[in-house]
Amino acid sequence: MTRGIFITFEGGDGVGKTTQIRLLRSALESSGFHVTQAREPGGTPLGDEIRELVLHSRGHIAPRSEALLYAADRAQNVEAVVRPALERGEVVLQDRYFDSSVAYQGSGRVLGAEDIKRISLWAAGDLVPHLTVLLDLDEASASERLLAQKKPYDRFESEKAEFHARVRQAFLDIATAEPQRFLVIDARLSETDIADRILSRVSPLLDNLEK
Repeated sequence: MTRGIFITFEGGDGVGKTTQIRLLRSALESSGFHVTQAREPGGTPLGDEIRELVLHSRGHIAPRSEALLYAADRAQNVEAVVRPALERGEVVLQDRYFDSSVAYQGSGRVLGAEDIKRISLWAAGDLVPHLTVLLDLDEASASERLLAQKKPYDRFESEKAEFHARVRQAFLDIATAEPQRFLVIDARLSETDIADRILSRVSPLLDNLEK
């Protein structure tokens, strides 16, 4: 049985996950909590190699191959990073988890949400987050943010608007089906407003956590 708290951040590209993880980590560490930050894909030596393949490979990757690569990354990340931190009683803040696979591969690649979720949970040893923060933003606004960042697009950021629309709707559908696990926030709000809402939801989870 894990002693820590597992919090994941989800949403399309450009919604501000990185910023909100940084702000929450700062707030928690300032309050004396031990925090481990993780991400998918990547975060382990094997995961970093998989990340390079799935995000930046110039060759074609079959959708099912892509899904299995993400599952392999997830299995490594959970075993090497997430579970050890939870067993130490830490707060784990993670950028993307199995909900991203369900949205991107299940709906974006049209492989089937249930099949992808089953594979993902098997890879993760059925580890489910205590809280998942979904930062929601329409695909047009997200695209504008990515353009403003002036960085090369990865394989997913380069997909057409229809792909990103399917992904966004999949995230919202997942959140609707599991309201007790999800906190859905409009990513158009200010960084401070979003951070305050997240901290308000996270705080009760920390009541029995040792510092």
